[in-house]
Amino acid sequence: MAHDNHKLAIFRGAWTFKSNQSKIWGVFIVLSIITIIEVVLGIIRPEFLTDNTFLAMRLLNWVFILLTIVKAYYITWDFMHMRDELPGLRRAVVWTAVFLIAYLVLILLIEGDYIYEVYNNGYIKFDF
Repeated sequence: MAHDNHKLAIFRGAWTFKSNQSKIWGVFIVLSIITIIEVVLGIIRPEFLTDNTFLAMRLLNWVFILLTIVKAYYITWDFMHMRDELPGLRRAVVWTAVFLIAYLVLILLIEGDYIYEVYNNGYIKFDF
């Protein structure tokens, strides 16, 4: 697809632009605002977000994770031009990442449980 045929809208058409250059600046501003929010929350560390937990993690950590996912989505969608690709390619990229992350989390949980058992019960020896 030619560069002049890119869609000049973000947020599912809610915000449109006149040119590619203005769209890049618009996406830059959106990503900058999200980053500023993350930095301010990291500096201030609001008490209601650090004292409460959800799924064994502080709410502040969940906010950081969600904002990072939003930034990663927009970087991939706009700057890597995934919005202009065929749906099959978009699915292949997303599902590959989803399964890789799930696999890495599984390995992390298995190894983390082993290390916990070593510290909790002393030396553990596997019988092969």
